[in-house]
Amino acid sequence: MYLSFKIHLLRRIFSTAGAALLAIALASCIHPDTITARAVLDSDKHAGFELTLLHVNDHHSHLDETRVPLSMDTGGGRRERIFVTAGGFARVTSAMRALSDQTAGPTIKIHAGDAITGDLYYSLTHGQADADLMNTVCFDTFTLGNHEFDYGDAGLKTFLDHLRSDNCQTQILSANVSFGPDSPLRESLSAGYVKPSMVLERNGRRIGLVGITVADKTQNASRPDPGTTFLDEATAAQEQIDALTRQGVDIVVLQTHYGYQNDLELAQRLRGVDVIIGGDSHTLLGPDRLKRFGLSPKGPYPTRTTDADGNPVCVAQAGHYSFVVGELKLSFDEDGRLVQCSGTPHILIGNDFARDRGQVNALDPDELDAVMNDVANSRSLRITTPDPVALQVLAPYQQQKVEFGSTVIAQVAQTLCARRIPGRLGQHTGAGHDQECKNRPGLEHGGDAQQIVAQAFLEQATKYFDADLALINAGGVRIDLSAGPLVVKDVHTLLPFKNTLVQLKIPGSTLRAAVESAVQAALGPGRNTGAYPYAAGMRWVVDATRPGEARISQIEVADASGRYAPLDPDHVYSVATIDFIADGKDHYTPFSGLTKQQRVDVGLDATQLFLDYARELADSGRSLKPLPVSLYSTQGFLESP
Repeated sequence: MYLSFKIHLLRRIFSTAGAALLAIALASCIHPDTITARAVLDSDKHAGFELTLLHVNDHHSHLDETRVPLSMDTGGGRRERIFVTAGGFARVTSAMRALSDQTAGPTIKIHAGDAITGDLYYSLTHGQADADLMNTVCFDTFTLGNHEFDYGDAGLKTFLDHLRSDNCQTQILSANVSFGPDSPLRESLSAGYVKPSMVLERNGRRIGLVGITVADKTQNASRPDPGTTFLDEATAAQEQIDALTRQGVDIVVLQTHYGYQNDLELAQRLRGVDVIIGGDSHTLLGPDRLKRFGLSPKGPYPTRTTDADGNPVCVAQAGHYSFVVGELKLSFDEDGRLVQCSGTPHILIGNDFARDRGQVNALDPDELDAVMNDVANSRSLRITTPDPVALQVLAPYQQQKVEFGSTVIAQVAQTLCARRIPGRLGQHTGAGHDQECKNRPGLEHGGDAQQIVAQAFLEQATKYFDADLALINAGGVRIDLSAGPLVVKDVHTLLPFKNTLVQLKIPGSTLRAAVESAVQAALGPGRNTGAYPYAAGMRWVVDATRPGEARISQIEVADASGRYAPLDPDHVYSVATIDFIADGKDHYTPFSGLTKQQRVDVGLDATQLFLDYARELADSGRSLKPLPVSLYSTQGFLESP
């Protein structure tokens, strides 16, 4: 039974007692971060129209399923790390179809942007694989995300041509994009190719849908054509809402690629919006009970807030990478006013539970029964069989991807050994596969492989924003790169994690604190060597004989001409890093409290960045080899006795 929370604008000044009752009523239904004093509970209206929104966002060309660990109850309340297959776009198709079929009322299927870039499928097919899989769902609408512009307006048009070549007639929406005079999409707005908004009719009711693309990030951290610009999100959204209202549309869904926190703030700046279906921040929403499975929901699904007039707005988002399908159920009264909303973030998994990634250590029948019961009690984990038609569509692209895995993309002129920390402390861990590295004494300046990955991130990041330096953790680089041909699958083994590019805009004091924290974790009592920092455009000296923060000194940052100068604690640096570090993980704790103004989730796949770097070297006749010593981040390392 849905939670009823009919809210209307206050018309009179309440007494003190009335205001107190209002606060109690609000606290029971509105997310505590978004309570306003202009809304009041009212249950005198009844639902006259039911609507279900099925939605995804940010699948980023991640079309394959993958195995992930979950904390599962294997019996008697004992939780263990259990692996299961999850995601894959064929599961999205299957879930969308099943949820639509079992819904009595009308549905609308929405993709909230960033369909492309992030996996080899895009690199190989320029969006055709993504479009073909999306067309097994037949989305009603698709919002332009920032990564749709990563390869310019021409690259976007190529993808949209693939998406529109099917019989699905998915409408592309963005109210705040203005294509430049020379853009191949210049005529798209007048031709209806890209619309600011649209009206869908369901069971005799007209529903308005408005698309919003994150402006600053797309303009400054992607590659739209010169002259293609993005208007203020709130201004563009309100203009379209008002236009729909003048047409007599009384139900409005805003589908944004703007980020969860931005959506909550946007709702309170607007008038006349009922629902926001979002993307961009890759946010998993859901009940707190998901935490017992090792998941991290950032808020309730849906999150309830209010608009500028105190009327209710429901906000939802569905994670990322084809793992989640959101099901948002809405009820409106006869006047089109929202009276109820509830729903489920369906986390798509298989039923192949095992204690390892390889499915060798299977569960016994009693343990499996306990796990299946745990899944049922989660009310969000959804065992889903991949759609066979979608699998058939994907199969030739999968074969193309497998074949590409053995493609030589560059040459390694001299073996690049992986080391977590310099010197004897950083002796080869056995994670690599090159015998030369296993026999080579500890490297004075640390890992060659780690250092060249940091350099690659810096050089690739500068294509998207003005980066001063790049920062990575040693443990994110997993193997040696042997002299000889470098193939695609080697790069995916080198950087196996699904990390994405982030820009941090932080003062030197915060940067220093994070590097000190990581060095202390790597050399301190716990010896978390994977935390040891590697940077491009920044260098330092480490004295392992000293305690705590005193271990690192002489921190310098290079300017645009390559000259190094001491780190300025007050200067704001633009740092290219990965989301894992930006979240404060691996003891980069000072990054965990950054504001949204200090962090831009660019979202580019980190493994793809290195692939592009290696391929560009090869295209220019160069090979991979150790960098000059002056570019290594650890310039000196004094070992402890």
